[in-house]
Amino acid sequence: MHKVWQAGLLAGLVVAGFSPLVGCDRAKAEAVDLSNEGDMTKKGGNIEGAIAKWEEAAALDPDNHRIQWRLMQAYRKKEDWDKALASAVKAQRADEKLNGKKTFAPYWFEQGYALSQIAATGKGKWADAKQPLDTAIQIDPNFAAAYYELAQILLRMDDEKGAIENYNKAIERNPKDTDFYGPLAELYINLNFIPQAEQILKEGLPFAKEGTEGAKRAYDLRARLGQVLELKGDLSSAIREYEAAKKTCGACDDHKDVHFLLGAAYFAANPRRTNEASSELQRFYKGACKGASAARYRAECDQALEFSRKLGTNL
Repeated sequence: MHKVWQAGLLAGLVVAGFSPLVGCDRAKAEAVDLSNEGDMTKKGGNIEGAIAKWEEAAALDPDNHRIQWRLMQAYRKKEDWDKALASAVKAQRADEKLNGKKTFAPYWFEQGYALSQIAATGKGKWADAKQPLDTAIQIDPNFAAAYYELAQILLRMDDEKGAIENYNKAIERNPKDTDFYGPLAELYINLNFIPQAEQILKEGLPFAKEGTEGAKRAYDLRARLGQVLELKGDLSSAIREYEAAKKTCGACDDHKDVHFLLGAAYFAANPRRTNEASSELQRFYKGACKGASAARYRAECDQALEFSRKLGTNL
């Protein structure tokens, strides 16, 4: 998630944190060596071995916040949120001890993110994640990912106004991150702010181009825009967006709903596009309405059956 700032920070930590230090005592030097061994172990694909090296290094030099950063990222990858949280807090304390103030906003971001993941399991409160994210923003007012995560938290705390404000701030700080547009558009749709939803989706689409990271979100943006246009009664434009969305996802194994969206839209078209509607609905039903995915698409599956009955086709 938001790998650009993470990769940049990691590069800075490697350069700043592990260059030879004159007068470094034996424990600190050993900690650096172990941490570098952990880096190499990770590159070799052994994450558990890397964690063991970093944990040993952290025990030798608990004030090295850069080692805690490595542990924090490893625990995040494993989704061990309790340990990720503990490492984030240790990194913050070591950073403040070294610099006399809070300097690394990502440490606070990671604390907030870990707390949000713990809250999602029902073992914590959403409100607990708010303060660390606020602190991250105070340290770095341009930290787009922190605004986005704060918006996610506020939404779960039923503060839709605050969520909208922070989603927009995330987009203002980093308009190229297409992760930010879809959730804001969805919130606008749920609040029946249809023109705002349409505008934000159209703003995001230019950044969702083939061959870029944004292309991963092209489907979501176009599918949502199609739904918005349907709500506006512009079915022909909605169909164009659904067709464009289908082109972005190839075989669409992870986006089976596109066949339902297209089938339903072809069914509702005037004049009705019978053959295309039947084809898309059949593809949707065969791919989504049997096995593990059936429960997820239950409402759509029921509608697909009804549409097909009216079309005189069997699914």
